[in-house]
Amino acid sequence: MDIGAGRTDQVVPVCPRHPDRESYVRCQRCERPTCPECQRVAPVGIQCVDCVREGARTAPRTRTTFGGRTAADGRPLVTWAIIAICVVGNVLQRLPRVGDEVTQAFAFIPAIVLDEPWRLVTVAFMHDSSSLLPFHLALNMYAMWILGPYLEHVLGRARFAALFAISAVGGSVGFELLVSDFVDPVFGPPNSMVGASGAVFGLFGALVLVQRHLGMSSGPLLGLLGINLVFGFIYPGIAWQGHLGGLVTGVACGLALVYAPRQRRSLVQWGLLAAITAGVLAAAVAGAGR
Repeated sequence: MDIGAGRTDQVVPVCPRHPDRESYVRCQRCERPTCPECQRVAPVGIQCVDCVREGARTAPRTRTTFGGRTAADGRPLVTWAIIAICVVGNVLQRLPRVGDEVTQAFAFIPAIVLDEPWRLVTVAFMHDSSSLLPFHLALNMYAMWILGPYLEHVLGRARFAALFAISAVGGSVGFELLVSDFVDPVFGPPNSMVGASGAVFGLFGALVLVQRHLGMSSGPLLGLLGINLVFGFIYPGIAWQGHLGGLVTGVACGLALVYAPRQRRSLVQWGLLAAITAGVLAAAVAGAGR
């Protein structure tokens, strides 16, 4: 019996994502060839990176204690985005020729709040650029780095972003309402404000409520919050009005997020946050008309 020669025209399997690579290992889910770079270890066998991503996208999301969706990757993207925008903003503020224009375009100025209301929020992404070293930016971003990831995890990204933004607006309104009758003995009557401090104080206020609700000690946090508040009152040039406004607003948002009833919790939370936002904006309009 003659033995025929082996066939040489068989198609060599290649990775769909890297057609130049031979791939004899197949995905257990889609059965396509997958090269070592695209292989992911699964509970059973190997899956390709596309199937892993599709599985993560379609997997049911769990919710946090306060109703937020848990992030599939667990990364504090909102916190990172806020820090990145603040850093880029301060770099732009320090550029020769255009730096002052950037600050004036986005700083909060009570006198023109009705004409340029976006300043209520953009103020949180601008910081002092007069000193050689960015101390103001560094302090606020350090606080964001400490507070942000935890709050973003327990509240969910959307609720955390709303808390930051509404607290920023509250800080601006606090400055608007309280600054007209205040004259600093060194710097005189302030007419503009920059910094994320109002939003950061709002995060502090919400965090205290979160800690108490979870049965965790908030004594050291309250002490740190008190020290920062007092420091703002006694040190010249610090907009304590923004700190106070942000803190009060953050506490109000925290109450809405933490103590909303489980039944229709999301609806109640977002409804209350909308009401708080409307109230703060109404205060801004009323303050502008004084």
